[in-house]
Amino acid sequence: MKLTLKTLGILGAAALMCGTATAQDAWYPYDAEETTPAFSPQGEISPIVYTPLEKAENPWNICVSFPHLKDAYWLGVNYGVVDEARRLGVKMNLVEAGGYTELNTQLNQIEDCVVGGANAVVIGAISGDGLNNLIAEISGMGVPVIDVVNGVTSNDISAKALVSFRTMGYETGAYLAAKHPAGTDPVKVGWFPGPAGAAWVEAANVGFMEAVKGSAVQVLEPRYGDTGKEAQLKLVEDVLQADPDVRYLAGTAVTAEAAQGVIRERGLQGKVDLLAFYMTPGVYTGIKRGFILAAPADSMVIQGRIAMDQAVRILEGKEFNKHVGPKIFVVDPDNIDDIPRANILPPEGFEPVFSVE
Repeated sequence: MKLTLKTLGILGAAALMCGTATAQDAWYPYDAEETTPAFSPQGEISPIVYTPLEKAENPWNICVSFPHLKDAYWLGVNYGVVDEARRLGVKMNLVEAGGYTELNTQLNQIEDCVVGGANAVVIGAISGDGLNNLIAEISGMGVPVIDVVNGVTSNDISAKALVSFRTMGYETGAYLAAKHPAGTDPVKVGWFPGPAGAAWVEAANVGFMEAVKGSAVQVLEPRYGDTGKEAQLKLVEDVLQADPDVRYLAGTAVTAEAAQGVIRERGLQGKVDLLAFYMTPGVYTGIKRGFILAAPADSMVIQGRIAMDQAVRILEGKEFNKHVGPKIFVVDPDNIDDIPRANILPPEGFEPVFSVE
């Protein structure tokens, strides 16, 4: 692949902007967590308060690449990058590959973005290491690459705006382990971590398994699959048929959303309970209605916002947090009415937006 792009001029480092926002609906300052050293899986996590820039100095052209927009999770990230681009005053072009099986499509879309003049690229990666060569090439040209949500193994990125999905998985498993500690009657759990090979999936799986170790929770063979509703529904139905005594179904938000209908149709409410290891509007509603037990919230809207702010800061030579994400917290019926919905979910009725001019 040959890319042609003018080398970006990078200004000297400037002080971190920390002024108070004046807009009544400002999303910041926001409780976040920074990892040090950056990009290290074993890095130390410290609490910080994240405050973005007021405005960009230039109308930068930022390319955003997502695996897909088939579920409400990525719609939430979409809202975050779109609204933050508008607030900052930069241009944004978004491409989506169509699913976690479409790595080559994502690679080609990102290449086209850079050839088209993108000043920075924000990537929600399909694969943990499948984009590493392209990332190295892009960053070698002076184009910043920001890793959002999913995580990549490349050290050629400029910044990460994401949470630890290992922690997300761990919090979900810990919830079950607390309900069924060692010495109590064993319970079977169907576990649906998502598409095999994705870094966020593998991390969530490690965390979940770590949390339930030593408890009375018996995890069935993990069922991997794309996060489309049909794919997850098929996996759920397979588990219910193969293991009729399963007590819980835990996994992706799409898994929990899709399983609600099956549980009701089969009269299994109270017999088979649902958990998700991240939040979507469907999971949020399911918790409020008592159909889903709990889910950690990773504030996907804020992850998208932070990624856009990081991109602008890097382009303008301003100080930035290299590895940061919103603070994780568990949402359940006890606290769901006390949490600002706008920070963790897109507005009701929001539809995909692919460009900001």
